[in-house]
Amino acid sequence: MAAPLAQAAAPPAAPADDLLKRPLYVFDLPSNLLTSLVVRGAGHEPAPLEPHGSSSTEDAGPTETPKEADPTAGMSCTLCGVKSKTIQEQRLHAKSDVHRFNMKRKIRKEPPVSEIEFEKMIEGLTESISGSEASSSEDDPSSDPLATLLRKKAVMNSTDDLDDNTPRRHKSPIIWLSSPLLPTTATSLGIYRAVIPNLVEENDILSLLPTLQTQPATTIPTVASPHVFLCMLGGGHFAAAIISIVPKLTKRSGVVEREAVVLAHKTFHRYTTRRKQGGSQSANDASKGTAHSAGSSLRRYNEAALTADIREVLNSWKEMLDSSMLLFIRATGTNNRRTLFGYDNAVIKSSDPRIRGFPFSTRRATQSELMRCFVELTRVKVSHVDEAALLAASTAQVPTSTASTTAKAPVAKPKPSKEEALQLQHSTTLTTLLRRSKAPAIATYLNSNKLPFTYHLTPPNHHTPTLLHLASSQANPMVVLALLTKAPNDNKEPADPTIRNAAGKTAFDLAGDKSTRDVFRVARQELGEERFDWDSMGVGSPLSRKEYDAAAEHEKAAKEAEEKQRREKETTRLRNMPDAGGSGGSSAAGKGGKSLSEVLGTNAATTAREEKTKGLSEEAKRRLEREQRARAAEERMERLSGQ
Repeated sequence: MAAPLAQAAAPPAAPADDLLKRPLYVFDLPSNLLTSLVVRGAGHEPAPLEPHGSSSTEDAGPTETPKEADPTAGMSCTLCGVKSKTIQEQRLHAKSDVHRFNMKRKIRKEPPVSEIEFEKMIEGLTESISGSEASSSEDDPSSDPLATLLRKKAVMNSTDDLDDNTPRRHKSPIIWLSSPLLPTTATSLGIYRAVIPNLVEENDILSLLPTLQTQPATTIPTVASPHVFLCMLGGGHFAAAIISIVPKLTKRSGVVEREAVVLAHKTFHRYTTRRKQGGSQSANDASKGTAHSAGSSLRRYNEAALTADIREVLNSWKEMLDSSMLLFIRATGTNNRRTLFGYDNAVIKSSDPRIRGFPFSTRRATQSELMRCFVELTRVKVSHVDEAALLAASTAQVPTSTASTTAKAPVAKPKPSKEEALQLQHSTTLTTLLRRSKAPAIATYLNSNKLPFTYHLTPPNHHTPTLLHLASSQANPMVVLALLTKAPNDNKEPADPTIRNAAGKTAFDLAGDKSTRDVFRVARQELGEERFDWDSMGVGSPLSRKEYDAAAEHEKAAKEAEEKQRREKETTRLRNMPDAGGSGGSSAAGKGGKSLSEVLGTNAATTAREEKTKGLSEEAKRRLEREQRARAAEERMERLSGQ
């Protein structure tokens, strides 16, 4: 199995003008482009913020001096506020834990603590580490209460600083590069950082990319070629593939193309998740208790069987997995990850540095989805954004924890004005009539409410902004013809067919079938060539209404003849069946067989009833049914009273 990577093979050195005429493959870049790449905005990285623990020599000194000279100041500690009577006491205090602790706190610009407060801290620390191992030696620095306390305070401070003060930067999944060979300075090339092994810093990509380049092969690459592993697991769906990064050259219609080669692939699907349950059966059992139903038992069995099948595949691929350059895995949920990693002698370890996630949204686990993801990962992205925009994106910061935890107040929806409410009511009524193909009623409604035939629907829709667009897209030729030709009879302007939607398409472009397109030709005949620029809309030659009706009758007759022929064949087949008559027919009916009218589709009453309620909402259908029942009851009462 192969998937196209590019329209043509990349030459060793492509001209600058031809670089972007075809998709670029990460592992086979033109040599002249490869040597000229530089990281976009590498010299504009913001300077890292200094941590609170780093201070200058000026901060290391005391910040407060006594206002008055004290005779015993030479034997006192101005930091701890302790006065010593002798030199020996002062030296002992300078070596004490509380003095050393206060020195550390002063460096961090924190207030000193007294001996009583320091003892309480040590007591609390002793209680918190009372369950630690007793085998540590006394010479171990970690057994020092002061060192442990300092480490604990440092961790707390660093956590607070990270949450409150230090801005974090998003790590973009794409590394943007530039080159003087590109057409403009605003053009950038993007490569997913996930496809570059051993990447630590963004600048390392310049030295790693040349080592990853491959030469396309004319024959199918073997397992010995560099390859990657892709795997998806979720909802009972499993898909895995090992794809060579050495592309194969093929020639199609005279054009040389590059194709990815799948060395091995496997897909499984088992019924493990109940509809609307929101997870696997084991996860549901863990949260709500074990269910005792046939369906739950089947799902548990399938879950165990799926796990066994997946592990068997991984074991059979062990050599290829061990030699894979990268492992792309999508397995959300504890149970799915346990299936891949959480068992003895697992082929893939969760701590494997080659494991990557897919840096973009993925769909259901299928073989085609794996190929799409491989192409997305290995195709170079091309962006036309200037340096200022890239710099702004690279320095984007996440909001602080306090801002993220603040609950957003519910935003009240603005109440529509009377004019907006009236327009919404008009749009609802017109769309309802349109669904029921009530062309005369639509024209009457527009005239009675003094609305233009070029009516813009509310709320605005980018695909069908006008009523004519909506009627044309729903293949309703009678309504389209009424909007275009009924207005001149009522001394009003017809619907403007030249109006385009947000995608630049006219109502004629949205026509759903040939009959709808033909009514535009009828309107061209009746309105005249000067009324609108019909050629710019692509409308065909004028068509008279008589010719249109004749073509419609011919098409209708052809369909009826085809249906009649089908019914005759079906009737003949049923009559030639061995048990078609007598008791056989009644036996078939008693066993739930279909009647002749059901097979031929000749239940006229059911068809008429369905046509009458076509396009109505459920509430409107119930209201109509109640009215019909009431009328039937009144007729029965009249017949009884007449008797």
